[in-house]
Amino acid sequence: MPASELPLVTIVALCYNHARFLETALDSILAQTYPRLEVLLVDDASTDGSADILRRYAAAHPHWHLRLLPANVGNCQAFNSAFRESRGEFVIDFATDDVLLSERVAQQVAAFAAAGPRCGMVYSDAELIDEAGRFVRYHFRRDAQHQLHPRPASGDVFAEVLARYFISTPTMLMRRATLEQLGGYDETLAYEDFDFWVRASRNWEFHFLDAVTTQKRLHPQSMSSKGYRPHDPYLRSTIRVCRKAQTLCRTPAERTALAVRVRWELRQAVRYRNLPEARELYQLLQELRAVRPLDWLLGQAARWKN
Repeated sequence: MPASELPLVTIVALCYNHARFLETALDSILAQTYPRLEVLLVDDASTDGSADILRRYAAAHPHWHLRLLPANVGNCQAFNSAFRESRGEFVIDFATDDVLLSERVAQQVAAFAAAGPRCGMVYSDAELIDEAGRFVRYHFRRDAQHQLHPRPASGDVFAEVLARYFISTPTMLMRRATLEQLGGYDETLAYEDFDFWVRASRNWEFHFLDAVTTQKRLHPQSMSSKGYRPHDPYLRSTIRVCRKAQTLCRTPAERTALAVRVRWELRQAVRYRNLPEARELYQLLQELRAVRPLDWLLGQAARWKN
């Protein structure tokens, strides 16, 4: 197929204080074998010199678009600001501390074509690397029978995304129509992926591509390193998404799946003494009529601890 007939893919490259990783990330965009890319560079008011690197790459590649935000607005709003200006049929939310492997876009566009028009998102395996770029492990572990853990899911996965974590967020390629139906990311939240999974999977299929397409970098400043800690900055957003999911559930099985998630979050909230949030989670379990004896004990602990 001529390149001009291929779907346009937008890469929204989001940067916040990623200077030491930024050139590697941007070079991985340049290394893509897929020919029809729209690249939007967004700096969320970095303070480490990232903006200078982005200016240099934008000057060297005039077809790339650069947005330097004057104030830090967070990932959801920063992404939406670029998404609204983009044109791609498919969209990657690319954190610039990660790395795209060269066949990433080509493989995932082909997976979308095979999955059909109901597919709203394709995800894959990822290679986890440390700050120096050294291999740590893969997102999915393969056992002796070549089964993947956590078990990936494809098709109608609404109940699956409620109950458990299995999607590697940096590997997602999203259909534009799916994002538009959702109104983009919810800018009132501190993070985006769980909310996207819940709202998108209600009406769209997700599909797993069994390939390593991305390197996800592990470092102390990454968003994933800050959750499930005292004063968890993401927990209140998680509760809000669980409330959204409660209104979207249609069957007892889906409500049971949501209870699994809420129960897990309750235990982590009590463990790290995020007690106001623990009380909210216990209340949600009560509303779901899913309180078990240990849940009751945790609810009492959250109520009486200071």
